[in-house]
Amino acid sequence: MQNFKHKKHLFFDLDHTLWDFDKNSAFAFDTIFKEQGFDIELSDFLNIYIPRNQHYWKLYQVNKISHEDLRYYRLKDVFDALQYEVSDKIIHQLSEDYIKYLPEYNHLFDGAIEILDYLKPNYKLHIITNGFASVQTKKLKNSNIDHYFETITNSEMAGVKKPHRNIFDFALSLANASKNDSLMIGDSYEADIVGAQDAGIEAIFFNEHNSDIENPVLQIKHLLELKNIL
Repeated sequence: MQNFKHKKHLFFDLDHTLWDFDKNSAFAFDTIFKEQGFDIELSDFLNIYIPRNQHYWKLYQVNKISHEDLRYYRLKDVFDALQYEVSDKIIHQLSEDYIKYLPEYNHLFDGAIEILDYLKPNYKLHIITNGFASVQTKKLKNSNIDHYFETITNSEMAGVKKPHRNIFDFALSLANASKNDSLMIGDSYEADIVGAQDAGIEAIFFNEHNSDIENPVLQIKHLLELKNIL
């Protein structure tokens, strides 16, 4: 296995890499549905929501939709598919409630704290995220991992989103890091891995779901596998 122990700066994605987005999202929707009195099976909703959310995030990453459209259509598509009638007014309210509740549930991926404790003494740790600044800040603080990171770069600060190389250049500048000394770790092949490589930064793919990819990039399925690499 490739060894990256010579690296000095480690850049992590947040959602789906350290912070368990799908699990926390389920808790947030469960709270909202109970408040609203919706007669919807949560598992049925999530089975549609999860891939639709991923679909719209990919469009958002390449500036094909706005964040307002992302928040609206990822919900509307699910209600339409379930043939559950909800007004646009309610969808917009649900979208606001979701953003409010999401950072209140802070389950991390198995091994997240252990690997951050392991890495912190020997590397400078950073975050690069496409998530919305106010929400991501709450996630980091509420899950008690904000103190691990020297810098946090989000797409609002950088003016572009991963996989655009400028967000990686922005993060390197903020961290006072060189490309050769840096390593990106993330779950999105397109945004984190291809984006980092196009910016001249080596990367490790957190491939929890064993997705098929053509690029022979180094992959891990569990965060603690990083101990064998770093």
